[in-house]
Amino acid sequence: MEEKFMRVLVMFDMPTNTKEDRKNCMKFRQSLIKEGFMMLQYSVYMRICKGVANANSHLDRLDLILPPKGHIRALLLTERQFDNMRLLLGKRSECEKSNKPRQLTLF
Repeated sequence: MEEKFMRVLVMFDMPTNTKEDRKNCMKFRQSLIKEGFMMLQYSVYMRICKGVANANSHLDRLDLILPPKGHIRALLLTERQFDNMRLLLGKRSECEKSNKPRQLTLF
């Protein structure tokens, strides 16, 4: 059985009042990028994974880099659910356009 592509969305709201808070926030954002996440919009990052098991393994790795403060949520979406997302204001970013999976048909 073929595994479906999934999207992992990570949304966070972290304090930036002190120098230490700002440092923790920046370190978390850099860690997300190092793990292959791309910024969808400010404080919302996304990663494409092949299957639920792979998506869950990325979420498990996120547990290792969580900052001491803040609110972080993760959401697993199928490609179909992600494609049904409506953009209410603005335009799709270049990052979104370039990371759209392309289907390849082999005969």
